[in-house]
Amino acid sequence: MDLRETIRAGHRAIVLQAGTGAGKTVIAADIIRSSQSKGMASLFLAHRRELVNQCSDKLSAFDVPHGIIMAGESTLGRHTQVASVQTLASWWSRRGIEPPPAQLVVIDECHRATAPTYRKLIAHYRDKGAVIIGLTATPIRGDGSGLADVFDAMVCCPSLESLTSAGYLVPARFFAPTEPDLSAVRVQRGDYVDSDLAGVMDRPQLVGDVVTHWLRHAADRKTVVFASSVAHSIHLAEEFQKSGVAAAHLDGKTPKDERDSILAALSSGDTQVVCNCEVLTEGWDQPDVSCAVLAKPTKSPVRYLQMVGRVLRRHDGKVDALILDHAGSVHQHGFPAEFADWELTSSPKHPNKTQRKREESDARALTCAVCFATYKGMPECPECGNVPQRRGKGVSHIDGDLGEVRAKGETKPAKHTRETKQAWFSQLRSLASSRGYSTGWVSHKYREKFSVWPVGLSDAHQSPSPEVSQWVKSRQIAYAKRRAA
Repeated sequence: MDLRETIRAGHRAIVLQAGTGAGKTVIAADIIRSSQSKGMASLFLAHRRELVNQCSDKLSAFDVPHGIIMAGESTLGRHTQVASVQTLASWWSRRGIEPPPAQLVVIDECHRATAPTYRKLIAHYRDKGAVIIGLTATPIRGDGSGLADVFDAMVCCPSLESLTSAGYLVPARFFAPTEPDLSAVRVQRGDYVDSDLAGVMDRPQLVGDVVTHWLRHAADRKTVVFASSVAHSIHLAEEFQKSGVAAAHLDGKTPKDERDSILAALSSGDTQVVCNCEVLTEGWDQPDVSCAVLAKPTKSPVRYLQMVGRVLRRHDGKVDALILDHAGSVHQHGFPAEFADWELTSSPKHPNKTQRKREESDARALTCAVCFATYKGMPECPECGNVPQRRGKGVSHIDGDLGEVRAKGETKPAKHTRETKQAWFSQLRSLASSRGYSTGWVSHKYREKFSVWPVGLSDAHQSPSPEVSQWVKSRQIAYAKRRAA
C-alpha cells in the first residue's frame, strides 16, 4: 500500500520509512510541492538547523515558495513553512504564538517524535485534521522499541539491500578489530553513558590502533571518524596529524564558518579525515566520503545505522564503502542490509522482522581459517573455498589485527604471509638502527606483533611505513601507561 492509498484509507499519522540514500528530503519536497499545488498549507519540521536548511534548499530547487521558522532566521506568513521544532515549541510555550496553520505536516527524523515536544505539536495538528507524515530510515526509538503509540500506519520504501542492488547505494565492507571491554560502562535510556564510554575508548593505545588500521586499510579514502567524546575526537585528529595525515576535528560548538571550511577542505581533498562527536550522524551528505571509522560503541541500532549510512551514497568512481568498526557494532547489530521488513509496533524489541529472526536464530556464523571472511549458509568459504570450523557466539580477537566480516560471528586477524612478516621485520630493524635500539628489541616487538619469534628472516633493512611507525608508537604509549599505573 503506497502513501496516497494509506491516506485515502483514513490514516492521518503515517511513517514513511526510507533507507539512507533513498532521498527522503527529495520525497518530502515533492510531497509538499504536490500539496501546495492543491492549495494545502504545509509545514516541514526538523530538529537541527542543517536539516531545516537542507529541506529549504530542496524546496527552492523544486520552485516551492516557503518561509523559515528558526532562531535568528525567520520568514513568517508563508503558505509553506520549514521550521525548527525547538523554535516552534519555544514560541508556543513562552510567547503564546500558536504554530502556523497546516493541513500537511512532514516530520524529518521522526524516530524522535516520541519526545514530549513532538507529541504536543502532533496532537495539535491532528486535532485540526492535518495529515502527519514522518520520515525516517529507522522507525524505532533509541532503545529499539517502535513508534506505534505516535503513528497509526507505516509505508516502507525499498530496503537498503534493494537500493544497493539497483545501484543507488554502494555496498559496505566491514572490518572489525578488537572489541573494547564495556562491562564497566553503565547503560541509561537504552545506550551507553557517554562519560563512562569516553573513559574506556579515549585511551592512547586505542587511539593509536585507530590510526594504524586506517593506514593499513583506508589510506587512500576520504574518511569520517565517529568518536566517543569531544576529547576523544580531538585526540584522534591529533594522532592522524602526527602520522602525516591531513585531519581535522569538529563538534557541536565548532562555529558554522569553521565547520563549513573543514567540510569544504574534505570535499576538495585538502583534508582527508574529519573526526567528530555527535555532529555528522544526521543532516550531512558528502557522497565522495567512502570510509567510516566507528570509534563510538552504541547499543542503539538507530545511531549505528546513521553512522554507517553517511558513507553509503554513490559517487563517481566509488565502488564500495569501508567501515572500520572499532566498536564491534556489526557484531551487535548486524549488517545494514539485514534491517528489512519493518513493522509499526510499540514492542520493547525493535520492530524489524529480519533482525528479530537473526537474533532468535540458533544458526552460527562460520569464519574461514584462511582468509577470515565471515558468512552463513554455505558449506565452504565463498571467498577462497576453504571449509572453516564452526565457532560459538563470542568474538575472538588478537590485539592490533583486523578481519573482514561478512556475516555475524567471530572476527579473527588476517593471516600473515611470510612476505608480510619479512617486511615488518626489516622495518623494525630499520627503526631500531635509527633509534639506537638493540636487536633484542626488534625480536620482542616482532613477537608482540606476530606471537612468534623471528626465524629464518633476512637481516635487510627497509624504511618503516606509517603503519609500522604508528603501531610501534601505540605500543610505546601503552607501555608508558602501564608503568604509570
